[in-house]
Amino acid sequence: MDLNALLHAFTPSLTSVAMLLAFFTYLAIAGSILPGRIVPGVTLSDSTRLHYRCNGLLLLILLVSLLGIGGWMDLVSPTAIADRGLELLSTTLIFSLFVTLLLYMAGCRSRSQSSSFKPHFTGNLIHDWWFGIQLNPQFMGIDLKFYFVRAGMMGWLLINLSVLAKCIQETDLSRSMILYQIFCVLYILDYFFYEEYMTSTWDIIAERLGFMLVFGDLVWIPFTFSIQGWWLLKNEVELTTAAVIANCLVFLIGYLVFRGANKQKHDFKKNPKALIWGRPPKVVGGKLLASGYWGIARHSNYLGDLLLALSFSLPCGISSPVPYFYPIYLFILLIWRERRDEARCAQKYKKIWAEYTKLVPWRILPYVY
Repeated sequence: MDLNALLHAFTPSLTSVAMLLAFFTYLAIAGSILPGRIVPGVTLSDSTRLHYRCNGLLLLILLVSLLGIGGWMDLVSPTAIADRGLELLSTTLIFSLFVTLLLYMAGCRSRSQSSSFKPHFTGNLIHDWWFGIQLNPQFMGIDLKFYFVRAGMMGWLLINLSVLAKCIQETDLSRSMILYQIFCVLYILDYFFYEEYMTSTWDIIAERLGFMLVFGDLVWIPFTFSIQGWWLLKNEVELTTAAVIANCLVFLIGYLVFRGANKQKHDFKKNPKALIWGRPPKVVGGKLLASGYWGIARHSNYLGDLLLALSFSLPCGISSPVPYFYPIYLFILLIWRERRDEARCAQKYKKIWAEYTKLVPWRILPYVY
C-alpha cells in the first residue's frame, strides 16, 4: 500500500463517524433502559458509593442480534467494520482526543468537593490531561469510566466478528482463526457475565479519567487486542492437533488464575469472612487478603491476564512477532502497573503492607521476585 492509499485509508469519512456515533448512542440509551442488576461500588473517601447498572451481557447479546438480523436482511454489511478498520481507528482516536478535552474543561470548571467530581490538579498540564483530574465524571447520569470500558470490550468483539465474516467471505476458515475467535468470545462473554467485578478494580476505584483511560478503553483495547485476527486474515497458519491442545491448556490455566484471583478479591471486598478455597481467609491487618491466589503471589491476577493474552496469539504460530504485540505490550504494561500498585499500597497501608509482603514475597509469578 503506497503512502497516498494509506493516508486515504486512515482518513475519517461520514460513514465511519455515523457508525461510531450509532454505537455510542446505542450503548448510552440501551444501557440506561435495559434491565440489569444494580451493583454498589466501593465506598469512596467521602463515604459515598456509586451504583452501576450491570446489564452489559444483555446489552451485548441484543446488539449482536440486531446486527445479525440487519446483516441477514441486507440492511448492514457484516464486513463493514473490517472494510473500514483504519478509518474507524483514526475516527475513534479523534473522538478520544475530543472527549478528553471536554473532560479536562469540565473538571476545571467543577467546584464539587465530592470524591467523584472534585478536581485534582498537580500543576503539570500534561500530567493532568494524561491521568485526568476527576475520579468518576458523569454525563447525563452515565458514569463515563464504566461506559468507556464497556464500549472498548464490545468494540473488540464487533471488530473480531467483522474480521471473521470477511475471512469466511474471502478465504477458507482455518483452525487458527476458529481458535482465536473462540478464545476471544469466551473471554469477552465472561467479562460481561462478571461485569460487577469491574466495579472493584483499580481503574474504577482509584484512577482518574483522563486520556490514558479514554484512549486505552476506546482505541487501544478494540484495535490492538484484535491484531491477531487481522493478521490471520492475511496469513495462513496450519496448527497441529498437539498445538491446538497446548493452546487450549494455556487459555484454560490463564482463565482459571485470572477469573479465580479476581473473584476472590471481589468476594473478599464484599464479605471479608467469605471462604477461600473452602477455608476461612487469612487476612493481614484486617484489610489485606493473603489466602487463595493472593497468598501465592501478589497481583496473581496479572499472571492469568498474561497467559490469556498469550493464548490469543499462539494460534498465529511463531513466524512473525506481529501477532504477539498484545502479550508483549501487556507484559510491559502490567510490570509498570504492578510497580505503581506496590508504591500506592505501601503508602496507603504502611506497616500492614510490609507485613503482607513478608508473608507473600512473590510478585505476579510465584517464586520470582
